[in-house]
Amino acid sequence: MKNATSPPAIASGIQTSLEALLMLRAEARGFSFLPRQPVTSLLAGRHGSRLRGRGLAFEELRHYQQGDDIRTIDWRATARLRSPHVRVYREERERPVLLVVDQRRTMFFGSRRAMKSVVAAEVAALVAWRTLAAGDRLGGIVFNEFEMVDLAPHRSQTRILRLLHEVVRLNQLLAEEPAEPVAGSVTLNHVLEAAQRRAVHDYLVVLIGDLDGADETTQRLVTGLSAHNDVLLVGIYDPLGASLQVQPGMTAVDRGISCELPVGSAFADSFRKAFEHRLDHWMGIARSLRVPVIPLSAAASPARQLRDLFGTHLQRRTDGA
Repeated sequence: MKNATSPPAIASGIQTSLEALLMLRAEARGFSFLPRQPVTSLLAGRHGSRLRGRGLAFEELRHYQQGDDIRTIDWRATARLRSPHVRVYREERERPVLLVVDQRRTMFFGSRRAMKSVVAAEVAALVAWRTLAAGDRLGGIVFNEFEMVDLAPHRSQTRILRLLHEVVRLNQLLAEEPAEPVAGSVTLNHVLEAAQRRAVHDYLVVLIGDLDGADETTQRLVTGLSAHNDVLLVGIYDPLGASLQVQPGMTAVDRGISCELPVGSAFADSFRKAFEHRLDHWMGIARSLRVPVIPLSAAASPARQLRDLFGTHLQRRTDGA
């Protein structure tokens, strides 16, 4: 979507690069996907998910230290020893992570800072670097309408670089204007079927995209994935998608067909209601499945948003997932 009178978009927000995703390694801190979340985390409290994380085994009882989660306090030991004590657990096994990264044309939209496709690539890089720090295996499925790249999980920086390379490659294809609209053969449901075959048990599956084309089959597939794995839906949205103010000369392009948008409140209201209806529908499904939905705006730093949503306090241990 574009305005005929607006200045050119900033190139850095249209596409990403491998160098940009490598630099995000330093930003992959201050958030965790472990089942024990900070009290400020989106996953904490009664709205938390079924995140299993690694298996946890009791390791020791020690004095309470400032910053410890109060939920780990052993109240019986505290009363007996007359000072606060916490139970410490160790992580006894790994948890493979599978990233599912959407780079379809519907993701090639942005009004501020970056395209949704770029933000999806940035989130994938942040989760990948966090997974490497945790010592877990990482795999991924990167897809557009015509291609799906499926990489088996592996515990190595080489695998992360391969995954990020594929993300960048499909991301940069979006800037190439197609000669004519062609319907692709890869759908969201095809990708979720591949994810089911890959994530057999005890994975963390992180689906990053805008859920375009989701239907009842999508719901069934997500249900199947979440039965034996942890699933996070990272929904990338653009503020303009939630509230559209049409200006004279503004046009929309869909599958190569361009049309001028009507000016007036009626169209803007219909646009907003359609967005809210879609969001409410999928939030309801996610709640029924107890699958967390992580809303991330394309207009702000994804690293900062992840830290805000999962707890702003930096982890003492840098090897936690």
